[in-house]
Amino acid sequence: MFQILSLILRYIFIIIIYLFILNIIRLIYLDISSSASSTAAKNVAYLKVINRLDQLDFKMQEYYPIVGEISVGRSSRNDIYVKDRVVSKNHMKVYFKDGYYYLEDMGSSNGTYLNGNDIENNVLELSDGDLIGVGKIQFMFVNR
Repeated sequence: MFQILSLILRYIFIIIIYLFILNIIRLIYLDISSSASSTAAKNVAYLKVINRLDQLDFKMQEYYPIVGEISVGRSSRNDIYVKDRVVSKNHMKVYFKDGYYYLEDMGSSNGTYLNGNDIENNVLELSDGDLIGVGKIQFMFVNR
């Protein structure tokens, strides 16, 4: 009886070890595939969130690639959905036109800030390293 129980426990232990190894392999694969997609994204301009993500009341990604146009606002219809009461439903957008990236305020009530200055419903050209303020969120525009 003891030998049968010992044999069963050995097989259970071996199965647990194999499952652990498979999970490690899966995590390595996911890490490699995500780093490959992030290196592909380095050829595209993107908005990088400067805030510490763990201190926000809502979830956000670390960066958002800009492919054509990207909108920011409190409405879930935007590409970047910000759950901040200070952010308007359709706050601002960044878009690519004629070889340049532009920042446009969409009539937000609390303003969109470029390098600390309110852009006051204007459309301004973006440069690499510009800081964009929307409510509590700070983005850095990165153009590679």
